[in-house]
Amino acid sequence: MRLEDYPPQEPLSEAGQRFAAECWQRGEGIAAEEHAYGPDPYQRLLVMPAPKPNGAMLLVWHGGGWTSGYKEWMAFMAPAFQAAGITFASAGYRLAPQHVFPAGFEDCADAVAWLHCNAARWGGDPARLFVGGHSAGGHYAALLGTRRDWQVPRALPPEVLRGVLPISGCYEFGEGSGLSMRPRFLGAEGNERLASPLNYLDAPPRPMLLAHGTADFAHLIPQAERLEAACAAAGGSVARIAMPGRNHFTACFAGGEPDGPWVPQALAFIARA
Repeated sequence: MRLEDYPPQEPLSEAGQRFAAECWQRGEGIAAEEHAYGPDPYQRLLVMPAPKPNGAMLLVWHGGGWTSGYKEWMAFMAPAFQAAGITFASAGYRLAPQHVFPAGFEDCADAVAWLHCNAARWGGDPARLFVGGHSAGGHYAALLGTRRDWQVPRALPPEVLRGVLPISGCYEFGEGSGLSMRPRFLGAEGNERLASPLNYLDAPPRPMLLAHGTADFAHLIPQAERLEAACAAAGGSVARIAMPGRNHFTACFAGGEPDGPWVPQALAFIARA
């Protein structure tokens, strides 16, 4: 979709506007197929097939504070994965304040189900499906990787996700999270716990490769450290990448750099899984 085809969103900060413009620019000219997994304009995904698919598929979600952002923002990441035989997909989800938790999470789960069902169309193996995302999208990816209540209602195997690769995600809400204000997407009181990946580690999560910048938002770094420790304590396979000098936005851009601090490790993680 074109930017002008979307409904209005919450206004971005100046830094957010610069980031958004850069995402759109970096994704220009990258060929993609657009498909709907639901009736809402945001319930769509882009699929960027690998020329020589090896079966692996990576589905990612954009950031934007749960109130803004577009699936097109993440298209710039595709070439680095396509070159490695990985079919890349980027999905949207309904945004706050019009849609509050768990609407966006349910959308992300529905996008997984759609791609799992249609994987063979692009030479994908539904048993080799990975998810990731940046910021709010990284939060949703991590939540899918820790919660175990969304697969069966969608006729998906419990271990449908082969691995999870969030960048600069938020993994905890409420007291002790370090957030300066309560995100509006949470909706009703009490959703802090339901939306926190850190609260679902009574059993091993899906394998995780966590990433953030060393100059990232201050609350996200200790959250990633806590999630790493909690995943390991629960018996999960987990690793964490701290990208030197990267802030919240340049950490995202690392997702499209073939020789950068994230892509080689992400490709190795997918190959091992």
